[in-house]
Amino acid sequence: MKYRTIGTGPATRREVSALALGAMWFGSATDEETSFAVLDRYVEAGGTFVDTSDNYAFWADGGQGGQSEELLGRWRRSRGIGDEVVIATKLGARPLAPGTGYVDNPEGLSAKVIREAAERSRERLGVDRLDLLYAHIEDRTVPLRETVEGFAALVAEGTVGLLGVSNHAVWRVERARALAAGAGLPGYEVLQYAHSHLRPRLDVPDGLFPDGSLGHAGAELLSYLRAEPGLTLVAYSPLLKGAYTHPDRLPADFDHPGTPARLAVLHEVARETGATPNQVVLAWQMGADLPIIPLVGASSVGQLDESLAAVDLELTAEQRRRLDAAH
Repeated sequence: MKYRTIGTGPATRREVSALALGAMWFGSATDEETSFAVLDRYVEAGGTFVDTSDNYAFWADGGQGGQSEELLGRWRRSRGIGDEVVIATKLGARPLAPGTGYVDNPEGLSAKVIREAAERSRERLGVDRLDLLYAHIEDRTVPLRETVEGFAALVAEGTVGLLGVSNHAVWRVERARALAAGAGLPGYEVLQYAHSHLRPRLDVPDGLFPDGSLGHAGAELLSYLRAEPGLTLVAYSPLLKGAYTHPDRLPADFDHPGTPARLAVLHEVARETGATPNQVVLAWQMGADLPIIPLVGASSVGQLDESLAAVDLELTAEQRRRLDAAH
């Protein structure tokens, strides 16, 4: 396993594995026995960075979520896991009532919600401190300063370590970080966005993003990351939910003229290295000149092992240039 540091403060920064494990489906679509086996294998391989959310996976049963955090809590207790494994969670997108969702009825990012949701996450996970806590989605109904101060208060109390943000407009991230810096408060240091080798159309609207996607790491976010060396990108959905090996799963917003060219180069490099396309995508991210940590899901130990093997895959500078340049 390889490792990198997230965060900058001496009291809160952590060394984590270069490959993060997503626990979205653990405790719901992925049963407990399988979830434990995947988690055990990940830790055995040196993995130390597990990702979840307080709303995972509410859509599995029409509830409000919490199954993933609860399973991770049971796993931690049964295995005697301490702070050697960094568990990141998120708040802000948990539905306020069963049968609703984060588009129509999210918990939001008020100071009250931040405090109460974080406490519930700590209880489900069985921890005294959340290693990394994200603002999951935007809440433009609450003053940004209130959100910034709400998160910072938990860091000051020692119940949260690092702060992160996901699925926000870059200008909102920068504004929040500026507010925090101006007040001498901790700000977001870890950014979690969808990012893969294939590039989606970012102008396609949906219920959460009526002006086009704010949830993907596009050019603006990547250039922001390049200008701010203290930030880290955690890249979710790097394997596009299996679309590299099952093309029929490719989301509609990837259906554009640039996709075939990037797929062609990806498969060329996979043949040259003897690796799978999935492994090339992950190695391309982990070896980038930007601080990127791929976040992979796995519903079996075999799937996880394929991703773990990418940690040791070294791409040449020429292969990386071709992967970067294809369009």
